[in-house]
Amino acid sequence: MKTEYISEGHRDTFELGKKTGLSAKAGEVYALSGDLGAGKTVFTQGFAEGFGIKDIVVSPTFTILQIYEDGRLPLYHFDVYRIGDDSEMEEIGFYEYICGDGVCLIEWADIIEDILPVGCIRVEIKKDIEKGADIRRISIEG
Repeated sequence: MKTEYISEGHRDTFELGKKTGLSAKAGEVYALSGDLGAGKTVFTQGFAEGFGIKDIVVSPTFTILQIYEDGRLPLYHFDVYRIGDDSEMEEIGFYEYICGDGVCLIEWADIIEDILPVGCIRVEIKKDIEKGADIRRISIEG
């Protein structure tokens, strides 16, 4: 099932992320895609708040993975923007996390499309510049 939303700014994107985080369950993998500046990290910050994370959430671009354990379950936040190939994901234990007892949220997931688990929840965020600089079309499928 695919659901589409219109975000009129950061607040809407954050709130949709928060709503999604509130309903997230153990074992789920969220695959986020969208252009640079589309709102993936804003969605993630809302998701983390809904998930019960108290820490400040930033994109782990240089570390690839940030683990948050102060929510209702562990949250494994990946940013794979700098990944060169899928083997780098194996080196950081990717398969252990996606098969683990927490929730995985992956920014730039289209980069590792070939190794994403079947049935992951896809979140696509697209800028809608024709409607306005802050307008986003967000679809959630799965």
